[in-house]
Amino acid sequence: MTRNGWLLAALLIVAAWQGLRSWEARPVHPADGVLAPDDPVQAGDTDGKDIPAGRWTLTPKATYDITARVLGRENYRFDALADLIPEDLALGWGPMSDNTVLDRLEISQSSRFFWWRPLQELPLPSRDVIEHSANTHVIPADASVARDLVRLRVGQVVRLQGLLVDGKRDDGMTFRTSLTRRDSGEGACEVLYVEQVMIE
Repeated sequence: MTRNGWLLAALLIVAAWQGLRSWEARPVHPADGVLAPDDPVQAGDTDGKDIPAGRWTLTPKATYDITARVLGRENYRFDALADLIPEDLALGWGPMSDNTVLDRLEISQSSRFFWWRPLQELPLPSRDVIEHSANTHVIPADASVARDLVRLRVGQVVRLQGLLVDGKRDDGMTFRTSLTRRDSGEGACEVLYVEQVMIE
């Protein structure tokens, strides 16, 4: 085979692989209704032991158990947190897991933030949107959890269990997790050290 032939074959393989990944990651379209009715459960009963994670030291602040609909997901490879936090999940529960609300919103993610914008009049106050959705920075506890997280699709209902953590890197860089569902804007993201992933 000529050099151009090998190059063409390699490009076709890459294109096929990317197509397969796009197919596997396609959104799901669940039925109408509240799919994740319960608020996240947060408790302060951690063992208090720091968790080493490469250049980072993670300090548990609370246990966290959330069942939510995946509203969006964004992978990160090159920012300052990517070695620890390879993806963010926009999660919604209660009314923010219902198509009758979500169909009236535009949802987007970038630069470690999650935004929503009404496309038409909402059937609930904007405060309910804020208190029933969150951008969650997810840290996989191990390779198995990492595989489960990367396979999540927009529209799925997922249960995540783990620890909300603060972090400090060996060069002094730090982050803090949110510990309330009522905040918004900078500092409002939950940073979740994920120990278990279950598709509902």
